[in-house]
Amino acid sequence: MSRSRRLKLVLVLGSLIAVGPLTIDMYLPALPAIVTDFATTSAAVQLTLTGTLAGLAVGQLLIGPLSDAVGRRRPLIAGLMLHIVASALCVVAPNIAVLGVLRVVQGLGVAATAVVAMAVVRDLFTGSAFATMLSRLLLVMGAAPVLAPTLGGGVLRWTDWRGVFVVLAVFGVLLVALATLALPETLPPARRRRGGVVATVMTYGGLLRDRVFVGLVLVAGLAMAALFAYVAGSSFVLQDGYGLDEQQFGLAFGAGAIGLIGATQYNVRLLRRYPSQWILVTSLVAGTVAGLALVVFAATGFGGLPALLVSLWLVLAAAGLAMPNAPALALSRHGEAAGTASALLGAVQFGVGAVAAPLVGVLGTGAVAMALVVAGGMVAALVVLLVVVRPSQLAGLEAAPSVAVAH
Repeated sequence: MSRSRRLKLVLVLGSLIAVGPLTIDMYLPALPAIVTDFATTSAAVQLTLTGTLAGLAVGQLLIGPLSDAVGRRRPLIAGLMLHIVASALCVVAPNIAVLGVLRVVQGLGVAATAVVAMAVVRDLFTGSAFATMLSRLLLVMGAAPVLAPTLGGGVLRWTDWRGVFVVLAVFGVLLVALATLALPETLPPARRRRGGVVATVMTYGGLLRDRVFVGLVLVAGLAMAALFAYVAGSSFVLQDGYGLDEQQFGLAFGAGAIGLIGATQYNVRLLRRYPSQWILVTSLVAGTVAGLALVVFAATGFGGLPALLVSLWLVLAAAGLAMPNAPALALSRHGEAAGTASALLGAVQFGVGAVAAPLVGVLGTGAVAMALVVAGGMVAALVVLLVVVRPSQLAGLEAAPSVAVAH
């Protein structure tokens, strides 16, 4: 595949998959305002975030096998249409319960973009080329969490929190046009899987019997849990705890996302010198150390806000190195069922994230609560990698050809 075609593919897939982070993050500056508007609690509002993540998890389990059976384009467009309808209905949600249900539907719709983007990359690339392409894709994807809270804060200058969902609906319409015009089908009929529900269950069963695959999926999910604990708790910690306004929060949140993005791009350079498994182990060790430091700073107040933000930045950077490599190693074992394997990977990532987000609220939404869940995710990821996956079992995974497949 030529450099220009790769660039076009990254831009198209990155634009499509950005709707997920935008849906999750764009309304974060408005969470305290939603608490006031609906006269509810911060924990109840955080459940709307959990609902989105749960919808993403369940939706991927359904859409993954479907995309293996009927191709990539049709499930993608259908999911985007569902997301548009749910976003429009969020604008007129009368209470927190209805908003929570609609956020689940939003997640179900946007799950298509996450599954299809990963499956398209796996259709075309294997081995370290997959990890490199995924890192490039994360650069484009990373612009969404950087911009989302800042965009949300900008929208809130002109309207209330409901205006955020108007913007998401309009963005969804634009993405339907992009998917229709610019994304070719990457799974030809000859490679599509048949057999219906029975074949799907058997495929999932085969994946779940692969200990190394399951372990790598859990590693990716636990690293994602650390990220979503930060997403769920940061608005309350930085705005209510440290007194930042909505725009200042957007800038602080964006700075952390820049660390995440920078790490994903540095990963491309590291892959030229080191194997993926080495990068994965090293990043999780560094993330665990940074996470434990974060707990200390949050509990003692030592160093104030700068120390808290720096330790958070280091955890996010470590996650930025782990998140491309764990999925690449996992999916390298199951290229024959890329959609289903990608779905299971995504479902675990967002499912664990759906647990981590309300856990921050249950523990109190303060800096210590957020720090404990963030650090816990990194520590657990390292333990699973060392005990379940065992790094020595990963050495052969990069033997697969690292070339693009022509279509």
